[in-house]
Amino acid sequence: MSSSHLASAGKQSATMVGTNTQNQSKSQAAKMHKRSRSGCFTCRLRRKKCDEGKSSCKACKHLGLKCEYKRPMWWSNNEQRRQQKEVIKNIIKRTKLNEKTSQGVPMSANTPPSLCHSLPTSDTYSDGIGCTRAPSVDSQLSLDYNFNHVGTPDILSSSMMPPPMFAPVYPQCGQFAPYEVDIKTETQMFVNDIPTRRDSTISTFSTFQAPPVPGNQFPIENWVQQDYFESRRESFAEEPLDFNFFDFPHAGSFSPSHQAMIQVDDCDKHLLNHFIDNVLRLIFPILEVNQHGSTRSDVILPALESNKTYLHCCMSIAAIHLKATERIQGEQIDNDIMRHRYATISELCEALNRDTDHQQILEATLGMIFFQCSVGRPDDALPDIPWHQHFQAATSLVHKLDLPQTLIGMNENAHAQPPFNMTLAAWIDILGATMIGRAPAFSDTYREKLIAQAPSGLNELMGCDDHIMYLISEIACLEALKMDKMEEVQLCAHIKMIGDQISMTEPGPQAVGNAYSSTGAIRPKQLSRNMTAVFRLAARIYLCSLVPDFDRSQPSIANLVHALTDAMDFIPAGPDGFDRSLVWPLLIAGSVSCAGSTFRNMFAERTQRLGEASDFGSFGRVKELLKDVWRINDDALARGERQSIHWRDVMRQKNWDFLLI
Repeated sequence: MSSSHLASAGKQSATMVGTNTQNQSKSQAAKMHKRSRSGCFTCRLRRKKCDEGKSSCKACKHLGLKCEYKRPMWWSNNEQRRQQKEVIKNIIKRTKLNEKTSQGVPMSANTPPSLCHSLPTSDTYSDGIGCTRAPSVDSQLSLDYNFNHVGTPDILSSSMMPPPMFAPVYPQCGQFAPYEVDIKTETQMFVNDIPTRRDSTISTFSTFQAPPVPGNQFPIENWVQQDYFESRRESFAEEPLDFNFFDFPHAGSFSPSHQAMIQVDDCDKHLLNHFIDNVLRLIFPILEVNQHGSTRSDVILPALESNKTYLHCCMSIAAIHLKATERIQGEQIDNDIMRHRYATISELCEALNRDTDHQQILEATLGMIFFQCSVGRPDDALPDIPWHQHFQAATSLVHKLDLPQTLIGMNENAHAQPPFNMTLAAWIDILGATMIGRAPAFSDTYREKLIAQAPSGLNELMGCDDHIMYLISEIACLEALKMDKMEEVQLCAHIKMIGDQISMTEPGPQAVGNAYSSTGAIRPKQLSRNMTAVFRLAARIYLCSLVPDFDRSQPSIANLVHALTDAMDFIPAGPDGFDRSLVWPLLIAGSVSCAGSTFRNMFAERTQRLGEASDFGSFGRVKELLKDVWRINDDALARGERQSIHWRDVMRQKNWDFLLI
């Protein structure tokens, strides 16, 4: 048998990824169901706390709703659940209207919605914590405001708001039977093109999360796990979440039986395991908070099954992560990285030459750009194509698919779903533009969205309000004009105007609050408000840095940095926290922080809490970059030099071409 035939034999393999559940006894199921129950199903659907009253709870009795403690048929189906929710809403509206009519309260057509002028209530703060906040630095009306006289916001330093005492609670080993994912590898040997020996091996790894079937968030037979997760993330949520927000490229293509045929060579089986088990959870943490399991079932697994280029991309990312986290050295791991990196590029080039499969090419290209932000160390020396060159190809594909026009077309339809790949491309485009000092490729699109006050899904995908992201795009455009020698008078006028626009996004006092509910579960909407506050302050700092003769040691800048530092108190920290989703604001604020700044102490503390995870991905790169920026600028200030070096210049000196988002 020739060596070429042996080589070809190694490539003809397929991996069967399937999910199955271990059997649980009825007594265990009943016990777990009882433990996970958190009120009647009507209150759980409304995301209200239930007093679990006999026959009917107080809330259902007051509103005349059917109180159901036995699992109803509509609970297992998303469409039926939405219909039931609408029925309940209508009943509540009629009840409230009848109450107002009986009390003789006039209903004016001009009466503003109650949420526009609401006072804090127990429903507003589901964690039971009420607090007040003084006007923050972030809420002033223009850049001309004197920040020297602004005190630390009370909500960020008050003893009434201690750090969260609860960590998010998830199932522990032994609490539930784990889902087992089988990786089946089949290898067939050919002798003179005649099939002879056929080998089959199966390996299994466990996960507590199974991909949901379309139209049903959790498999019907696994009602114990479903009740547990829904009680954790729904029962105490302060606002309803939209579980069908994005138009995913593979919507409906993932088989209900979860039998995803992912073809990999036998030697790459461990990379596939590692990617699914360790890398997947790092990629879209905010999407995962908003739509549990969506990253896996709506984005990753369908793409791995149907997009060969995407699969090679993920294999190279898995190898990079293995090298970074396991400290694996040697030719083998480097060969794995480069082999799949080369295969990805080759597949992309062939597809581009064919000018077909634009959606798949865009999906893989965005993966090559964005997934790098979760893996790798700053000192990686293997050759690679810069992210912005990949994004040039992505920009062309976005235009071919007419995605900007699709996004603009949503302005007139509040229920339209933004294309997932366009939302991801917009996030990369806006923050990536700040990396290289240019205007975003789709800045005109964001400007139209800003004028229309219409979302693009950036908040749901990444955690920052869409309007703040549009304004960051405007600042990036202004910086590009400044680099093209824009007149200072015009520059300052535009800075003032954008500053006023940022002020218009201020939500008012008490917007920043505890991201945990009283049960220790994450409150997705509150987390987004907290993250938006951090991004808003970073946007102000970025805008101020464009002022002629900008000086980072000015009290106004120090106050902005201090306010951002305080706002970080409300972002969950540690390996399961969200520091890695705030790399860009940390870079912008950290780059202008002076020696002795509270920011540096906060950053060091959160880095320590993040542990080894702080050494890789964009967070690890920003950590190393800030070290150099601080050393250079602190030494210059000690010599009496007021001018500071820009973080981009330090990156150029080190030949770093990272996307720090």
